[in-house]
Amino acid sequence: MRGFLFRACLSLIFMYSSFFCSIFLSPSCKLRRQFNLNGIHRTGDVILGGLFEVHYSSVFPELTFMSEPRQPSCQGFDPPGFRHAMSMAFAIDEINKNSTLLPNVTLGYSLYDNCATLGIGFSAALSLASGQEEQFLPQENCLGTPPVLGIVGDPFSTFSIATSDILGLFKVPIISYFATCSCLSDRRRFPSFFRTVPNDLVHHCLLVSDDDYGLHVSRSFQSELTKSGGGCLAYSEILPWGNDPDEYKRIVDVMKKSTAHVVIVFAHQMHMIQLMEEVVRKNVTGLQWIASEAWTLVDGLHTPAFMPYLGGTLGIAIRRGRIPGLRKFLSRINPEQHRTNDYENSMVKQFWEHTFHCRFAPPSAGWVEAGGVLCTGQEDLEKVKTEFLDVSELRPEYNIYKAVYALAYALDNMIRCVSGKGPFSNHRCATIKTLEPWQLMYYLEKVNFTTPSGDLVSFDENGDVLPIYDIMNWQWLPDGGIKVQNVGEVKKSALKGEELTLHEDKIYWNFESKEPPKSICSESCPPGTRMARKRGQPVCCFDCIPCSDGKISKKTEDFWSSPQRDLCVPKKTEFLSYHEPLGICLTATSLLGTFICAVVLAIFIHHRSTPMVRANNSELSFLLLVSLKLCFLCSLLFIGRPRLWTCQLRHAAFGISFVLCVSCILVKTMVVLAVFKASKPGGGASLKWFGAVQQRGTVLVLTSVQAAICTAWLVSASPVPHKNTQYHNDKIVYECVVGSTIGFAVLLGYIGLLALLSFLLAFLARNLPDNFNEAKLITFSMLIFCAVWVAFVPAYVNSPGKYADAVEVFAILASSFGLLVALFGPKCYVILLRPERNTKKAIMGRGTTRE
Repeated sequence: MRGFLFRACLSLIFMYSSFFCSIFLSPSCKLRRQFNLNGIHRTGDVILGGLFEVHYSSVFPELTFMSEPRQPSCQGFDPPGFRHAMSMAFAIDEINKNSTLLPNVTLGYSLYDNCATLGIGFSAALSLASGQEEQFLPQENCLGTPPVLGIVGDPFSTFSIATSDILGLFKVPIISYFATCSCLSDRRRFPSFFRTVPNDLVHHCLLVSDDDYGLHVSRSFQSELTKSGGGCLAYSEILPWGNDPDEYKRIVDVMKKSTAHVVIVFAHQMHMIQLMEEVVRKNVTGLQWIASEAWTLVDGLHTPAFMPYLGGTLGIAIRRGRIPGLRKFLSRINPEQHRTNDYENSMVKQFWEHTFHCRFAPPSAGWVEAGGVLCTGQEDLEKVKTEFLDVSELRPEYNIYKAVYALAYALDNMIRCVSGKGPFSNHRCATIKTLEPWQLMYYLEKVNFTTPSGDLVSFDENGDVLPIYDIMNWQWLPDGGIKVQNVGEVKKSALKGEELTLHEDKIYWNFESKEPPKSICSESCPPGTRMARKRGQPVCCFDCIPCSDGKISKKTEDFWSSPQRDLCVPKKTEFLSYHEPLGICLTATSLLGTFICAVVLAIFIHHRSTPMVRANNSELSFLLLVSLKLCFLCSLLFIGRPRLWTCQLRHAAFGISFVLCVSCILVKTMVVLAVFKASKPGGGASLKWFGAVQQRGTVLVLTSVQAAICTAWLVSASPVPHKNTQYHNDKIVYECVVGSTIGFAVLLGYIGLLALLSFLLAFLARNLPDNFNEAKLITFSMLIFCAVWVAFVPAYVNSPGKYADAVEVFAILASSFGLLVALFGPKCYVILLRPERNTKKAIMGRGTTRE
């Protein structure tokens, strides 16, 4: 790869040096021709470039360097590939006719054929970025903006990687409609790359193409498989580029010998055709093929020769769309409309010759004598059978359509920029005449529009669109016909993540049983035997050997041997239960605390008009008691067998309840300080700015922050129940995995921050006059609270299984009782046992400062 990039850089330097030198050596500017590129062009105020696979292979001549090297020849005209190019021409024609989009600006295009060859595709991309092939331009036009400001393509991931590596240096926007390699989402490496096709879904033997696309898929697939633990690869092979029959024979032999029956192939059309020719030759049947989007809908594989083997194939395909008016546009294409100076390399001419089996004059030697027909250019496309006019499955075309419109909307937003309010330095706006590609990049990143079909188009921070794929099934019909049926979809949304919808009743399985295949390397070992790994084989490949004397086996890990080792018994399950003494004690304590809170709340409500209750901010006291009751009750979520809802709710309820509690205490402390300050001369304004509304608002805001933390934690990495078999061989420990340690730490840290702040403020106010001595009670209560939770952290980390839950419940109950007793014990004592001190005079009488 580095060698390729080095040669590419040299090519680019050579091209640009030729470009600049010609400015000084000649009154005109000449660009050196790299290849005789097949293309089609249209002039306009702004030119957009396109790269398409109009031919699916090319032949390179042998290089002797004794004469001028001959150019490679493109082979195998591909009508769908030409339809892709014409879809871009149609989109530009439609935009030019639209009076509301890009008014007074005409779009033009330069569309090139990459011939499915990296060298040709790369040369075409450089020609688009620096100048269209060989041409002479007036000297004053040699400098300034490049002739092409945005490129649609290339369809291949490998080609896109190469062109984006180089053109990304100049920030030329590239929007691919078919390059799916997830490696292209690396924004640092590919800063100007966008795409209207989702990146790969890599979710079991594996065949990949020998290029960046295939090799990256292989690494990603095996990494994902290791993480999920849902299976293993029996083998992984690389399909070679070029004609290498010996390598294909070896790969098919591996497939034939393997016991795995599901084959996943991430490769291109040419690889699959060569592979399937060898599969047919060796008659390898009984395989379930999984296709990548690169060959799911390739007509060249939907043949009677391949269908006995490929029938039942499941693959992912780009979402189909509608483009009204496209077929009418395609049917009107003719060579006279698109005649260029370089007519020999016109894609329209080549399409015409391929479709009508004719040649334009002058034909090759002997063509007419051999019965060949000369083209007139007046032939009627409607009277010939050609897949070029088939617009029933517009998938790549729809992405091309969206890519062109994305560039158009970006240009439209740019020309609507108000002078003096632009995004560039000194609030400047870009103009069509002075536009640089990097300026278009700014607007392209912010594009957001809806297509006529109702699809929303926008790019994320990596230049990707939200993925949505159709799942297709290759069905072999009883009459011998072939149908590719939509049987589901895979889509990803910002809120719900990745979703799979599959209609299993519609799937055709190419097996006698008409059932999904069972693909395993080794069958599960029967009772009385155990697994023995095969050296050099995947973990799912093993032999079954007899158990040692005195030992037996069972295929599930939920069993363990009896003490006498004579039979298998179910493993004991362990969790903090309501039926064991520890769980009963904690439950009773929790309910007792809840009951005491209710009694204290009733006492305060009954005596709400007395000076003691009123002097201690009755509203906050009531809210504090309610929050303490919630703290006691949330501890019950930690008891009992973990379920998904209890795992998700326990920490959220705990975190929000305690923040509500500590927020009330913090606000009470602030009120104490405000009241004392207000009692001093000139301090009356302090209470004005911290009245009842502000107190409620402060509590609400502080609690909302914790609610947001809990929501982010649950959405990103929610706690889930887990069967842990690592603590004990003979026990299964049911526990809640927190999901995100960072989320749990932030939740606890926020509670600790508020508690510490409350403690510091109360500590500073502890020496206020006696009638404000609630600060002393708050100081003492927060001291207990902080001490409990500081001791909790090491105890929790070092407690296994259910004891970790018991430690957390104990901390919740201890801190809740500490707050309840320290804050409300002295007040209840006065209200119930010393009513003579519950008078305004008595409370005000304690206002003398003690010496």
